[in-house]
Amino acid sequence: MTKSSSSRVAAALGLGLGVAVGWAAAKAPALSAALFDAKPPDQAGTALLTAAEDLAGSGSWERIAVARVYYLSGDADRGQAILDAVTSGKPEASDWFRIGQLYVEAGKWDEAFAAFDRALAMAPKDDSGMALAGAWRNLHGDREAAEALFRKAFARGGNDVWHAVRAAGSYLGVPPQP
Repeated sequence: MTKSSSSRVAAALGLGLGVAVGWAAAKAPALSAALFDAKPPDQAGTALLTAAEDLAGSGSWERIAVARVYYLSGDADRGQAILDAVTSGKPEASDWFRIGQLYVEAGKWDEAFAAFDRALAMAPKDDSGMALAGAWRNLHGDREAAEALFRKAFARGGNDVWHAVRAAGSYLGVPPQP
């Protein structure tokens, strides 16, 4: 090998190594203790939530989870922007159920029921979703609509313990587990 060809090989190896190191650095985990160490809670939370938003990528459930924290921690506008982005694509029924649950937690009942209705329209055979939406309607005082959903859920889902638990809890003032 000549001196110039060995220089080219060394340059190519150096370039390849540099690209590999750069790629590895770009793929490095965004989470570290530096996000929260010795920071006040609001700064730690903001740093971690920013990292979570980056890590969520295009995952709808992950982005809804990030939106939930923004929404419930006082930045409803940022949370809503993420929800709007999720629903502007091709949301699935499960996305709408999660969004409905978020709105319930925020006390936004009209938005919650609209999200549950959209989920059930997309998945009209989802008996678990019916029981969940029914429980929330019952807890919010719409017993007639709740019981219509319970009837459908019981007819489709048979003797599902979770349907019974969600319905029972709603009559006893206990919110359902999603």
